[in-house]
Amino acid sequence: MPDAALVNFGSSYVHVPEAVTDRYERLFESGIWAQVDLVYNRMDDDPVGSKHPFWIESLRPIQVAAFDLKEYQDSRSQLDRDAWLDLVVRSIGLEPEYFDTRLKLHYVARLIPMCERNYNLVELGPRGTGKSFVYRETSPNSILVSGGKTTVPHLFGYLRRQQNPGLIPVWDVVAFDEVSGIEFSDSTAIHMLKDYMESGSFSRGKDETPAEASMVYLGNTDLPPQILIQTSHLFADLPQAMIDPAFLDRVHFYLPGWEVPKMEQRFFTGHYGLVSDYLSEAMRQLRRINFADAVTKEFAFGSHLNARDEKAVKKTVAGYLKLLHPDGRWTRTELREYLELALEARLRVKQQLKVLAPHEYAKTAFSYVEIDTGREIFVQAKENPEGVDLQAAEDLDAIEQGIVEQSEEMAIEELVVLAESQTLEFKSSMRYDLRHGGVNKALEQVIVKSVAGLMNARGGILLVGVEDDGSVIGIEHDLKVLPHRQDIDGYTNHLITLLDTGIGAAAAANVHVKFEQVNGHTVCRITINPSSSPVWTKQKGQGETFYLRLNNSTRPLGPRETHEYITQHFR
Repeated sequence: MPDAALVNFGSSYVHVPEAVTDRYERLFESGIWAQVDLVYNRMDDDPVGSKHPFWIESLRPIQVAAFDLKEYQDSRSQLDRDAWLDLVVRSIGLEPEYFDTRLKLHYVARLIPMCERNYNLVELGPRGTGKSFVYRETSPNSILVSGGKTTVPHLFGYLRRQQNPGLIPVWDVVAFDEVSGIEFSDSTAIHMLKDYMESGSFSRGKDETPAEASMVYLGNTDLPPQILIQTSHLFADLPQAMIDPAFLDRVHFYLPGWEVPKMEQRFFTGHYGLVSDYLSEAMRQLRRINFADAVTKEFAFGSHLNARDEKAVKKTVAGYLKLLHPDGRWTRTELREYLELALEARLRVKQQLKVLAPHEYAKTAFSYVEIDTGREIFVQAKENPEGVDLQAAEDLDAIEQGIVEQSEEMAIEELVVLAESQTLEFKSSMRYDLRHGGVNKALEQVIVKSVAGLMNARGGILLVGVEDDGSVIGIEHDLKVLPHRQDIDGYTNHLITLLDTGIGAAAAANVHVKFEQVNGHTVCRITINPSSSPVWTKQKGQGETFYLRLNNSTRPLGPRETHEYITQHFR
């Protein structure tokens, strides 16, 4: 019969019935918190200590003591992706209704180190955005280290590690909070950390020791990212010892903390989520599953990604799949979404490395290729429009121009099976907010920006009444909330008025609008001809902005980049 240690009871020799150990497997791992009924047997009370008088009669866990991964996976299959995403966000204490999908995926990215072994993440951003909360409260398998001096024994243990094995061999995640305040006792610590982040093992004495701890670096920034990009780089707030290209090149994911809002009381959820014990055990079990090659079954990587880049992207995509699709089922659209986020996060790292060592890290035109069509799609970091490769964009425009000409002859049923691209864009609505109901005039400005961005590139087609994944939902919801006539003519008049106001009547003349029926739904097809002169977008309360369709998104360009693009493109 095995013995147990009851820490709060002060005894390391309490008899445990085999029925209890068979039922609660975690008793053999890290132990559990439980309510225990003890029995004292006076006959076994030996003053010498050869017998032990306490026996566990019953045990009632107050945390997860056994975990069924298959049950967890089967439960996931009963929900769609968005419902499960909301559940995961609620499980870390946040209410998803206040966040868009991109922001939800940022919050979920904080969990990737917990389910993906040897994963390296950096998050730098403003104070008060909850960077450290998830590592302190979500899992008992992660440890948060705040500031102070860091030594080799602290991280990797002493040479005789029985009593003090160090943080990295013990924990699933080692997260450094307030990373700018961390001091390394000597260069050995940073060199060992750098080697560990690459290989997943370290040497102490003669032994090479493997470990699985993921490394997370959290810190605050005092300046907006645009200022940092113009004056230095996005790693400027790390300790000087870490601002080493070889060290930073080991980072798999740079989470843009400036996109995460400061915590407000309303952001905390009042709804149910997964209990933190249960979620943390699920993530620990998911570390054993390998989804690393899932992305390469649908997509190939562009020529500018090296082996380390590909490894980083694969690990990030695998992390998203484990957290959001533990049952192993996902769509091509969902896989593409995770791939583009992973590429963007790794590109953010490479762009800063290019600033630090421009000759060594010159290739930053990140892209991926659809294996079935051969179409190459470029990805950019959202905060770095000044870093747009305009020559690559121009080259891609020339290719896409042929696609535009073909698209003009294609029916909507043929277009919606294609992915959004440089010349094809889908919008679910012009003014009706499908999520919250009612009119949302911000959506009208999105339409104006999209049209302007296509005009400033090579033109294209904008379909309204089509979801991002190509699902046709129609514009019927829009028709009901038009300010005047609730019919097709009223829709056309309202759209043209928006464009006249937003980009000017002359530019709006490059737009042709027609409506088609698809599976009982009305879809608005807007064909946009390329403009022969720059098209500027006017927004209420703001100045004019130059938007450009790049790859599969519409983005504003900064002043210098706008001048360069106009000089090259409109000549």
